[in-house]
Amino acid sequence: MKKLILPVMLCLGISAFAQEEETSWTDGFTLSGSIDAYFRQNITTLNKVTDQGYPAPGSSFANQPGFALGMANAVLSYEKGNVGAVADLVYGPRGTDAVFNSTTASSSIVNQLYVYWNVSESVTLTFGNWNTYLGYEVISPAANFNYSTSYMFSYGPFSHSGLKADFALDDNWSAMLAVMNATDFTDFNPSGSYTFGGQLGYSTDSGSTFLNLLYGDQDGDYTDQGMGEGAGSTFQVDLTTGYDLSDSFYLGLNATYNTTDAGDLADDYGFYGVALYAQAALSDSFSLGLRPEYFSQFGTGINGFDAIGGADAEGDANVFAVTLSGNAKVGPLTFIPEFRLDSASEDVFLDSYDGTPTFTGSLGSFLLAAVYSF
Repeated sequence: MKKLILPVMLCLGISAFAQEEETSWTDGFTLSGSIDAYFRQNITTLNKVTDQGYPAPGSSFANQPGFALGMANAVLSYEKGNVGAVADLVYGPRGTDAVFNSTTASSSIVNQLYVYWNVSESVTLTFGNWNTYLGYEVISPAANFNYSTSYMFSYGPFSHSGLKADFALDDNWSAMLAVMNATDFTDFNPSGSYTFGGQLGYSTDSGSTFLNLLYGDQDGDYTDQGMGEGAGSTFQVDLTTGYDLSDSFYLGLNATYNTTDAGDLADDYGFYGVALYAQAALSDSFSLGLRPEYFSQFGTGINGFDAIGGADAEGDANVFAVTLSGNAKVGPLTFIPEFRLDSASEDVFLDSYDGTPTFTGSLGSFLLAAVYSF
């Protein structure tokens, strides 16, 4: 019996070592996301839908009257070694609006879908569809302080499909280069033209600054089919920055300029704007944030480009929007009470409708959102 002790102990040791080395397929897998809903009420004008529409800001999302739905968002990611994949799925009105150029029922729930390869510690290649690198705000309400969105976010890109390379130049500086489909064409390229993107970033422990560039023809050239060039190339330059000025106060800024050249079927058009993001933590569970934004559009463009809802004869208009938001946290649930005032250069908001509609240049509204993050 003594002769068996050593072989048995060796077998047990090898078995225990093998069990320690075994890994589950769930290692490297993460699931995150959010669910949100809201209530919205105009303070200064009508609160019902008419044949003239419903008065709401010209920015994206969160513009329905009464109790309304945001979206359910699930982000599935898996990484093994130096490669990985991400599937970011959305379902609900906010998600539908975000992927408006998707062409199939299955792709209409895809917010992001990409694979990546960490080629080295300083270089990462990403292939697929990802949310835009331009601007301060994002599609997911869980990552924004304000629940309603800015005009600059709403009329810039939402997402891109293509190939990009991210470079960590050192501990602080970073860069990105990309070749992409036309903006927001997530699952195909209808025009045969491509857009180029670039980014230069500087980050510290207290915040970051990013200079973003985009250039390319967004609707193609069909002169060979006798239809000419719809519009010319689009150029956008965007600055996004934000820093913790103290333990309880954060200040961010977004400034952008977007212009599209004239083509055979369109005059030149575009927009520019600037917004501040000031946020103060008043306690461990409550913060207050102010977002003042100035946004201006110019030119009529193709199909009468109109971001604000109305313009003068040259297609020019501007709006100044001030949004005051609170963030009250109860564990993973955040309540966002929000007051917003939009003041436009043109009378674009329905004011009253007693047989004959009247319009006004200002709109005050209140919103209460609930965002659960996991």
